[in-house]
Amino acid sequence: MAYDLAGPLATDNASFGGRAETDAIGSIEVRAAFVASAAAIRHMKDGGRIINIGGCNAERMPFVGGAAYAMSKSALQGLVKGLARDLGPRGITVDNVQPGAVDTDMNPAEGEFAEMLKKLMALPRYGSADEIAALVAYLAGPEAGFVTGASLTIDGFTA
Repeated sequence: MAYDLAGPLATDNASFGGRAETDAIGSIEVRAAFVASAAAIRHMKDGGRIINIGGCNAERMPFVGGAAYAMSKSALQGLVKGLARDLGPRGITVDNVQPGAVDTDMNPAEGEFAEMLKKLMALPRYGSADEIAALVAYLAGPEAGFVTGASLTIDGFTA
């Protein structure tokens, strides 16, 4: 099994002219997942699992300045679908977990950004690392052997 987890949220309007910043976001979010997957595939036995950790912003961006970040998360969806098709004959599944706000050191549930985010959620609270880990554990297990090419959002239904 291989999994990829990358990058901080960037909201500095990098998509409106900051090519270096946009390239950095792409390198962290997309290139890293591609390189890690390629390395894992060379050593992975048939029936393995690749699980990427993307983000709910692949499907919606509720605030200004996140276009490049959203673009990078959407690119992970395409990578997952392509790899799922390529690796399916080997029984290798490839999926993408798309968390929303999760209580971490980089994005604390009581931080300055938190109250704004909670107002965008149907379940107005941050998720926990354990909740994300439970979805990843399911995808890594035998019960998910027919789940591939999926992007599974776990975000408290963020607008």
